[in-house]
Amino acid sequence: MGVLSSHCTLTEEMLADTLANAHLYVLCDGVRIVGCATLSVFYSPTGRKASIEDVVVLPEFQGMGLGRKLMEYIIVEAKKMAPISLQLTSRPSRVAANILYKNLGFQPKETNCYVMKLAKL
Repeated sequence: MGVLSSHCTLTEEMLADTLANAHLYVLCDGVRIVGCATLSVFYSPTGRKASIEDVVVLPEFQGMGLGRKLMEYIIVEAKKMAPISLQLTSRPSRVAANILYKNLGFQPKETNCYVMKLAKL
């Protein structure tokens, strides 16, 4: 089962598309990727925004502060794009992640999150 999702498969094409349209940050142990996160920047009538997506650290590397270091680095990089509003979502079951996000200064936003998955016609 994958850390990000049991149904997540990243092909070369998907990686190239991610790199062309977002900032992909990775943590390495010298040999392999042990954590990652994506920062997608976009513009709307209410200003520049960025969405932090898919923040993961392999289970055997969790509890070492790597997720915090990754998030702190992304925040520093996003500040270079200021003014900008950072947003992210996290499942309530990810207790440690939600505590981390609040400790980093993220505040819960009273809103509903909706998803619609579309397939090619």
